[in-house]
Amino acid sequence: MASVKVNSNGSKTSTDSDNPPELRILCFNLTYYNRTTQFLLSCAGVFVLYLIYGYLQELIFTVEGFKPYGWFLTLVQFGYYICFGVIERDLETRRRAQLLPGGSVETSDRRIPMRTYFLLAALTLGTMGLSNSSLGYLNYPTQVIFKCCKLIPVLVGSILIQGKRYGPLDFAAAFAMCIGLAWFTLADSQVSPNFDLTGVAMISAALLCDAAIGNVQEKAMREHKASSSEVVLYSYGLGFIYLLVILMVTGNFFSGFAFCLEHIVETFGYGFFFSLSGYLGIQFVLALVRSSGAPVAATVTTARKAVTIALSFVFFSKPFTWQYLWSGLVVVLGIYLNVYSKKHKMTMRDFQQKFKYALNAFRVWERSSSRKFLVEV
Repeated sequence: MASVKVNSNGSKTSTDSDNPPELRILCFNLTYYNRTTQFLLSCAGVFVLYLIYGYLQELIFTVEGFKPYGWFLTLVQFGYYICFGVIERDLETRRRAQLLPGGSVETSDRRIPMRTYFLLAALTLGTMGLSNSSLGYLNYPTQVIFKCCKLIPVLVGSILIQGKRYGPLDFAAAFAMCIGLAWFTLADSQVSPNFDLTGVAMISAALLCDAAIGNVQEKAMREHKASSSEVVLYSYGLGFIYLLVILMVTGNFFSGFAFCLEHIVETFGYGFFFSLSGYLGIQFVLALVRSSGAPVAATVTTARKAVTIALSFVFFSKPFTWQYLWSGLVVVLGIYLNVYSKKHKMTMRDFQQKFKYALNAFRVWERSSSRKFLVEV
């Protein structure tokens, strides 16, 4: 409960020291809901919005002849994201203006240097463009499994870019993900008629870009204290310009635009809701991180991806093998180890001590078992 201070003129003002941290999703204020309600609302938003996102993404690629136009879909998605970013910044400005006595506030200036945004835009383009285009060559479940293994390039990237240090559990998680991913990809190559190594190369490159963008973005936002809406607006705005120029030079813009005009509902229509659900989903994930912490958010998003894979087999006919299930469980094990390592930090020395303790316990058990066997003989 906020404390109250009496001013010299007799008026009362409340101090903010005991106020809970602000939790907003766009213009909706969840600050004064209890933790359970915040968690349930955030989880519901993540599940509903990203299930819609995944369903529409796969549905768009079922349109006959759409396979070569994954990059044009990315251009459409970037255009929608720019519109959403402008609207969000305007809403934020209006909200802050209402809190000030004069009722007006200056638009916040850009805080992150443009050279950083040029890099972020290129990485964002690589992440989303390659991810969208990979669906023309891979099953959707395979793409999702690759995305689940984002820890692998993130771990390498954060060591190289930010100089972070990781414990043995993080490396064990990455190893489990590698094994599960290789097993799942092998199964897909054997049973899926759509499997193509081009898709594997695309989604792998997308993950590398995603790992780099996460580290560069985190470092830039921490150093310059920029808002997420600023980062979204500039990253997608510059990315849109990059991609528009590339598509114009290669001639794919006009062919993609002509194809989408022939299928307006399936491309621009579905693309709008596809982009809207993705943009809103990001807001709910950020709210979940702020209210419940990154490990809980990672667990929820992993559960969502598992449901997405299951629904993909239900709504879209595709071959199935039990190897999908077993390899998926190995990936889930890796994700669990990653989440566990965030709550229970373990250094290499701790790991060595626990390993020695387990080895000594095994030797004691082995000796006692051999003695018992000799007595019985």
